[in-house]
Amino acid sequence: MKKRILIIEDDQDILELLKIVFRDSGHEAIFSQTALDKDHISVLHPDLILLDVRIKGAAKGAELCKELKADPKNEKLPIVLCSGEYNLPKIARECNADMYLTKPYDMMVLLFQVNRYLS
Repeated sequence: MKKRILIIEDDQDILELLKIVFRDSGHEAIFSQTALDKDHISVLHPDLILLDVRIKGAAKGAELCKELKADPKNEKLPIVLCSGEYNLPKIARECNADMYLTKPYDMMVLLFQVNRYLS
């Protein structure tokens, strides 16, 4: 059964690259360039969220992560933060992200980690 990955990334170039990477991954990927609200995300029922820290929208990536993880329905939903922020480990810890990847990240490492969380 295909797993659903929600990818929220505001950098168009990175988003296009991720579309190519996940096209052949065996997973269903949903892409957004802006932050989605918690209710919209729950309707999508993702099995994993790949979330940029600096996204456009009402909530920033870390805020959205924290909000999702505070909801008992989503506390086990794996969220991987991605950013070039120097303090990404601290940001990830404070918002209860399951993991973080520092940009630029290796696409093979990304796929490995995604598959690890989804298996």
